[in-house]
Amino acid sequence: HDPRVSHSAVIQARDRLGCEPMATLFGDTAHHWAAKAADELRWRGLAVYGVDGTAMLIADTEDNEIVFGRPRSGRSAGAYPQLRLVALMVLRAHLLADLVPGSYHTGEQTLARELWKRLPERCVVVVDKGFVNYAAFHLIQSGGAERHWLSRAKANLRWEVVRHLGPHDDLVRITINPSLRKKHLDLPEFFYARAIGYQRHGFRPQILLTSLLDPQAYPANEIVELYHERWELEMGFDEVKTHALERIETLRSKSPQNVLQELWGLGIAYNLVRLEMLRVANKLNLPPSRISFRHSLMLIRNFLVSAWLANP
Repeated sequence: HDPRVSHSAVIQARDRLGCEPMATLFGDTAHHWAAKAADELRWRGLAVYGVDGTAMLIADTEDNEIVFGRPRSGRSAGAYPQLRLVALMVLRAHLLADLVPGSYHTGEQTLARELWKRLPERCVVVVDKGFVNYAAFHLIQSGGAERHWLSRAKANLRWEVVRHLGPHDDLVRITINPSLRKKHLDLPEFFYARAIGYQRHGFRPQILLTSLLDPQAYPANEIVELYHERWELEMGFDEVKTHALERIETLRSKSPQNVLQELWGLGIAYNLVRLEMLRVANKLNLPPSRISFRHSLMLIRNFLVSAWLANP
């Protein structure tokens, strides 16, 4: 008698489980762990989050292509179907607080609408200029107490300077396009923001827009430094796709339900590694960003080597 679990039995068990329990488990644990980490690593009393999107290659099956789609050009189609997702991350701990997956052909701003609704109070969310959207900014600010946003301004944005707050630091008034107000009836005629200009050596001048209007409570030089923490989310995506997945070509699941199940499981596993790294960082009185994810992942795998090498 062979006591090992067969590969087909694992697949059948995954099919019976479905993706909903894994989604719930990810959501409950991510909310608990991320909220605690963000509270411990506040900037000027605000929890620091980032939002960004990415795409992931998935197994080349007909069902996966029907549900998630694949990129196409005028001459050919992509090698694999892809899913698109938008993530909410505690930037200073690299903990995933929320994920919204969808079809490759669904825009990141569309997926992000769900995240804006679920932001906690007393936070600032850092986004790149691809997420500049007045309706989204209004939803962030109006959805709870002290919910702020910070973004790089697009080159074609226009505003009226209301007051100079400091060198390259202005309070501005932005008029909302009437056509946008027709689509979003709750939008005001205009809103106030803060425009902060800066330039890093060797780079072009940039302007940041933010709802952090008080120059005393939120100094301009600190806001500039805070914006560049958004790259922590890009590094988080690299940790998941390059290191946790060992550079595999695609997610392995061949059905849409199991693709989502695998995604939620990957998110839980990533957060567990990051949670242990946060505990170690706190014990050593170091920022979590000073600890290597790859090294931590390999240490955990080595400690669990018997489970890692055994039959599933």
